[in-house]
Amino acid sequence: MKKVFFTFTALALALSIQAQGYSIGDKAADFNLKNVDGKMVSLKDYADKKGVVVIFTCNHCPYSVLYEDRIVELDKEFKAKGFPVVAINPNDPELYESDSYENMIVRAKEKGFTFPYLFDDGQKVFPLYGATKTPHVYVLNNDGGTFKVAYIGAIDDNSKNAGAVKDAYLKNAINSLLKGKTPSPATTKAIGCGIKVKS
Repeated sequence: MKKVFFTFTALALALSIQAQGYSIGDKAADFNLKNVDGKMVSLKDYADKKGVVVIFTCNHCPYSVLYEDRIVELDKEFKAKGFPVVAINPNDPELYESDSYENMIVRAKEKGFTFPYLFDDGQKVFPLYGATKTPHVYVLNNDGGTFKVAYIGAIDDNSKNAGAVKDAYLKNAINSLLKGKTPSPATTKAIGCGIKVKS
């Protein structure tokens, strides 16, 4: 009975830590993840940028698939303004083979991704952020060399129809930062598939 209690407590603590993740204003830790081109990518690689748009996404999730073209468009629009996109696949490929590194390479080529598509090997990065969905967005603002979380949540308010979007949360957040303002809202609810982790 005692063993079950401690196991449950440890599990609850782990889930609590994962759920907490970053809050607005928190400093984002650096990461070093493998891109689909075989090169390693870190946050420090973007030290000369105004910020970075980190999007946790994957191959198989229908929501992620619906947003792929929009993510490419966002990267093309804001990379030139200092806010490039960095996509990270947080899923365990043993649970979804379509999310394997090899399949990530294929998908990035098929869709013409203009941004790095990184594999969270060992699933060490997404819990730091507190990501729970794919897609799940974190806009990091470069504050004097320190990347701080400025926006967390959804890309926009309509996953099914890009033409029917009324609130472009991510785009609005980046534009606010470019004007030296605080994004409002700074947080929204991420809508998507749950991140796949072994139980």
